Amino acid sequence: MGELASQKRVLVTGATGFIGSHTVRPLLQRGYEVHAVSSKPAPASDTPVIWHQADLFDNACSARLLENVQPTHLLHSAWYVVPGKLISSELNFDWVRSSMELLKSFQREGGKRIVMPGSSYEYDWSYGYCHETRTPTVPNTTYGACKHALDLMAQALCRTHGLSYAWPRIFFLYGPNEHPDRLVSSVIRSGLQGREARCSPGRQIRDYLHGQDGADAIVGGLDSTIEGPINVGSGTAVPLRDMIVTIGRTLGREDLIRLGAIPSRANDAPMVVADIERLTTAIQWQPQYSMEAGLAHTIEWWRERQAQGN
Repeated sequence: MGELASQKRVLVTGATGFIGSHTVRPLLQRGYEVHAVSSKPAPASDTPVIWHQADLFDNACSARLLENVQPTHLLHSAWYVVPGKLISSELNFDWVRSSMELLKSFQREGGKRIVMPGSSYEYDWSYGYCHETRTPTVPNTTYGACKHALDLMAQALCRTHGLSYAWPRIFFLYGPNEHPDRLVSSVIRSGLQGREARCSPGRQIRDYLHGQDGADAIVGGLDSTIEGPINVGSGTAVPLRDMIVTIGRTLGREDLIRLGAIPSRANDAPMVVADIERLTTAIQWQPQYSMEAGLAHTIEWWRERQAQGN
């Protein structure tokens, strides 16, 4: 792995997305030359990031991108993640295809190390407690099945060509730059706008982690020699209602919280939590945000966005 340590040029896909946007700073801090990819024109930035605009569904475009950049590392976080639609969207199949083409181009151009975020949706949630090797990977959604299929195919490709490969399985993230319709963001926005936050009873127990902590874990994995699946979560089981009530209390608008105003989804798993022993021991990762501090930070980000008229 000496070559990995001496030359670090990373291509980050989905770099304007929720996860990708949080990886740029820690990558720069670790000494990477960062090449960021977006399907849209490059955003204004005060960081020394080299931006590229590309359509990753266009295989020829992806091949040209890899030929031009010649990255040693690939952090592929681009995917379709619209809330309420990603779970069953047929675009998941398109992302499997385009991701494999991207990996093959990366290999042809001499790349060495690949990290791609997977998902907790790959696990059989009926087990509740998710471990990388002991919990069955039996996804019951299109999104989870496609993520898991990509992991299996990418493993085979990397074994064939001797590439270094890790697959961080992301649990439940929240924080700045998250889609406004996700749970935490929607409750915060409702409170800031003086609207009722209509929620389910919130009895489901989940493993939530601040987006920056998640991105730091992913970058730590990229900058290591760890191989295979690795859970990225807090390792802490928290009822959703506790997070929702904490948001209301922090905003001083507990009166707007309406737990039970909408029904829970049928057959929703009562508990999903990550075993993070591998994450904490293999790359010495620890979260920087408690739930309370992370939610307060996210509230301030949305408050600033609202003041700016966004």
